Amino acid sequence: MPEFSLILDHLTYLYGQAVGQAAFERLLNLIEKHRQHISPPGDRGGEGYQLSERDSILITYADQVREPRQAPLRTLADFLQRHLLNLVSGIHLLPFFPWSSDDGFSVIDYRSVDPALGEWKDIDRLGMNFRLMFDGVINHVSVRHAWFQSFLMDDPTYQEYFISVEGDPDLSGVVRPRALPLLTRFDTPSGPKRLWTTFSEDQVDLNYRNPDVLLEIVDTLLFYASRGAEFIRLDAIAYLWKEIGTASIHLPQTHRVIQLLRAVLDVAAPHALLVTETNVPHEENISYFGDGANEAQLVYNFALPPLVLHTFRTGEASIFSDWAAGLTLPAGPVTFFNFLASHDGIGVNPARGILSEIEIEALVAQTQARGGLISYKHNPDGTQSAYELNINYFDALSNPESGEASGPQVDRFMAAQAIMLAIVGMPGIYFHSLFGSRGWPEGVRETGRSRTINRQKLELAGLERALADPSSLRHHMFKRYSRLLRARAASPAFHPFGEQRILDLGKAVFSVVRRSPDGSRVALCLHNVSGKEQHVSPDWQGIFGAVSPPLKDLISGQGVQPGTRGEIPMHPYQVIWLVREDAPNPGSMP
Repeated sequence: MPEFSLILDHLTYLYGQAVGQAAFERLLNLIEKHRQHISPPGDRGGEGYQLSERDSILITYADQVREPRQAPLRTLADFLQRHLLNLVSGIHLLPFFPWSSDDGFSVIDYRSVDPALGEWKDIDRLGMNFRLMFDGVINHVSVRHAWFQSFLMDDPTYQEYFISVEGDPDLSGVVRPRALPLLTRFDTPSGPKRLWTTFSEDQVDLNYRNPDVLLEIVDTLLFYASRGAEFIRLDAIAYLWKEIGTASIHLPQTHRVIQLLRAVLDVAAPHALLVTETNVPHEENISYFGDGANEAQLVYNFALPPLVLHTFRTGEASIFSDWAAGLTLPAGPVTFFNFLASHDGIGVNPARGILSEIEIEALVAQTQARGGLISYKHNPDGTQSAYELNINYFDALSNPESGEASGPQVDRFMAAQAIMLAIVGMPGIYFHSLFGSRGWPEGVRETGRSRTINRQKLELAGLERALADPSSLRHHMFKRYSRLLRARAASPAFHPFGEQRILDLGKAVFSVVRRSPDGSRVALCLHNVSGKEQHVSPDWQGIFGAVSPPLKDLISGQGVQPGTRGEIPMHPYQVIWLVREDAPNPGSMP
């Protein structure tokens, strides 16, 4: 198989001929061991695709919903089955392994389910109804991981599993995601050692210059595929390979490791898709598509959250439209993983180069004015700059001092979510966005961590009461969001591998035409990003093949008839997704 020669090529590049060949033979044994336990699902997307317009992923913690005397994973499975079956297709289950810090991202054991959350059979139950995304937290491990505990005891097997730094090399050029020390001292029987710790003193970076480490990780990811993972999210992957004297981010060796993982999965679990998480400027981020066939099938669209926030802050879509018009994908079945909110904050680095520093500072000021917090990173020149806005996305869009009623706030939030759902890619929806949560400043005071503001865990009984109460924000938001998800799933025009074309229908309206991969379905998506009424006059014939076609709004289900001059009005923050009512759409996208 050609994939086997690719695997050998990657290993030879990383480790040289002799070591690469030896690693290759061991890796073949790993593939054979796991392949017999990996059961591919049926064809998910039709026409040879693994995704479709029906795919969207809920991002959630395993213990997001709690009930007394029941394992949280069972509570979550019951809740999702009641409320989300046939509404979202998949679940990104944030790290559910035993952990020591960072709300799961400091992993103690890659292969176990945290007993406080449940068991593997609970994960299996979730997988019966939803596609599963697991986290590959493979840049680092917890200091309580067995590998590191063996390192601390001078076990020779694990001495090269971590990165010891001797002397006083110049590390000033290393790109840092957080304003914390890069090296941490640990005492061992053979003396103190300074180890590379990119994210915290509890998260010790793995040494991929050692092929044993890479093979351990390949073994782990194949195990995830055998446990039902159809998506594997490569957490903080940009920092994987370190070289003193470089920035130690986006190194060619990191891309080779991803290419190796892709080649291995193509052989052993071709239905499993890689998703790269790289919170960096946009052009660097999309490099993880590779050539479209050799790296990630999905890349987190990190520029989207700050750009959408800027759009609604200003009430103008010009910058966002220009950026969206320039989005390109390499040839191949690859697409963006679109999101606005997650368990982390809103990264601003991806917007640098798209927004000016003045515009970024305006987002920082808006966040602080609305009760949010700011996380900073170290720059090579010794200064600090904003790295992340820590705020619930609904709060980020709502001005508490304006006296504005909740109606316009919800309309604005839904318009932002609709943009994320409309553009090319597969949507990822954070639990708190779907179910109408607000920020949790009390949690920040409890933990001392800014990201806790958007990580509140919920009691099942209270959540169910709110969802059943027509007057509650949670009820209203979930109902509105559900309508958007059903509208998206109803048209192949929203296929993740389809096309998009951005229209200029005025600076206050973000307008995008979506087209299915086979060209048979077209949707015109209009989003008023301002608090004022707008009127738009699209080229109906160019889009739908008729001067005055019979149109339907997928969201409301209502027919839409343009005025005598081809205009349609839009209320403040209104969203309209138009398709032809009468027939498949012959419209073209020049």
